[in-house]
Amino acid sequence: MASGDTSGGAVRAVDTNVLVRLITRDDPRQAAAADRFVEQGAWVSHIVLVEATWVLASVYDCSASDVATALDMLLDHHHLTVQDPDVVAAAVEYFRQRPSLGFSDCLVIEVARKAGHLPLGTFDRQLARIDGAQRL
Repeated sequence: MASGDTSGGAVRAVDTNVLVRLITRDDPRQAAAADRFVEQGAWVSHIVLVEATWVLASVYDCSASDVATALDMLLDHHHLTVQDPDVVAAAVEYFRQRPSLGFSDCLVIEVARKAGHLPLGTFDRQLARIDGAQRL
């Protein structure tokens, strides 16, 4: 099942722990269980993506580049359907350009952009530099 493809019946969802096991492969037993669960297709929400990026950066000490690569892997994963893959891909591109923003801020602006709810009001000086954001 390609990212964004919701055909073929009900798709189950995964939580942050399952997603982290798929990425890190640090626990062989849990990674195998995660693989088995998603092989029939699984959906990944924005919240789970944001939590997973936080875990990768904070717990696994992954660089922003490594986090962006992991997100690309999830977007391209054969069995995963990422919520709004076009929005997530755009957020990953912003994140690559401005890793100091953090993936969650990049996703927030892209979700607002897709929904047509710009400008995004913010007190964050860095986020305010993004097209579509407005510093308050």
